[in-house]
Amino acid sequence: MIRVVIAEDQTLVREGLRRMLEVAGDLTVVAEAEDGAAAVRTVPATRPDVLLLDYRMPRLDGLQVLRTLRERNELPPTLLLTTFEDPELLFQSVQAGARGFLLKDVSLPVLLEAVREVAAGGRWLQPVPTEPLQDRAYAAPDEPPVALTGREVEVLRLMAGGYSNREIGALIATTEGTVKGYVSSILSKLGARDRTRAVLKAIAARLL
Repeated sequence: MIRVVIAEDQTLVREGLRRMLEVAGDLTVVAEAEDGAAAVRTVPATRPDVLLLDYRMPRLDGLQVLRTLRERNELPPTLLLTTFEDPELLFQSVQAGARGFLLKDVSLPVLLEAVREVAAGGRWLQPVPTEPLQDRAYAAPDEPPVALTGREVEVLRLMAGGYSNREIGALIATTEGTVKGYVSSILSKLGARDRTRAVLKAIAARLL
């Protein structure tokens, strides 16, 4: 059973999300939060598998919730909910640690698929067009496909998950220095100046 917390300030939207999720049979809503401050309190207390997090909320907005929970090492896999197709918001949410990004007018099948994908360790970033992401991450659309090794793809996926070089080294059983070498190679091949832009360029190029 996938345990979900819903953080949404509009009561009708929150109740609608709960009903949609619970028809699936394999999902259960363990708690709800009516604003960002409540989300920061509720998530550590319930430790959900997935957090459905509205972007626009009183007291703390979605990005502030992401950053606060991440700083405390209490951020679960999170889907950010919004009413706007905003590539800049997607960029910021990935930076803050979100695993996915959904529009509020999403269909029930897509919502359920996104929650399951994020709960399983994947990402869900399809709703926003990738062309602005390419521009934001300084990628050229006519560049040839990037050739990453299997180990570089593995490291890139862990980078996308927000893991540090030391944590990646522990996960793939190698040294921090070796991981630094992989990261440098990934940045060079993707033409990215930092880890966040590398992840966004990889998403735009469908490498993740």
